[in-house]
Amino acid sequence: MKQTNLTDHFIIAMPSLEDINFSRSVTYICEHNDDGALGVTINRPSDIHLYEIFEQMKLEDYDPKAAQQIVYIGGPVQQERGFLLHRPNGNWSSSLKVTDNIAITTSQDILQAMAKGEGPDDVLITLGYAGWAAGQLERELSENTWLSCPATEEIIFATPAEKRWDEAAKLLGVDLSLLSHDAGHA
Repeated sequence: MKQTNLTDHFIIAMPSLEDINFSRSVTYICEHNDDGALGVTINRPSDIHLYEIFEQMKLEDYDPKAAQQIVYIGGPVQQERGFLLHRPNGNWSSSLKVTDNIAITTSQDILQAMAKGEGPDDVLITLGYAGWAAGQLERELSENTWLSCPATEEIIFATPAEKRWDEAAKLLGVDLSLLSHDAGHA
């Protein structure tokens, strides 16, 4: 059986998914192969701003616009580590090229550039990532835990976080409010 490669796709949590890490989430899959999958959740803003990370890194005189960016909770794995989903790709020390225009970077050089106002045009900063072992994501998809569709840069970088779940589902023509399995709860 041929494996579907979901790199550069969204997986959209079905309303029935109650896992605290993924309920009502949209995860962008950065890598999917025979070894498993890696992605970052793009619609879970934290209460952390980038300036707090700049200060931890002892970066001074940082760009005020960059400093105000919200940091997202990218997933339950390695939540102490930063992952920066960005466009354009650039030449950073530790990047995984997802598409010709999007990469995910884990090295500090990108944060140092952002502090100077020299970073990528668009960036979504997360702490942690979502990971699946070989065959796990495929199994979860077959169990109707997730919907999947090709990702759009518009939803990642230009859609407000609170609208990304619904907007991603609309790419499939799905209204998630009609799929709710929990009627009667306020």
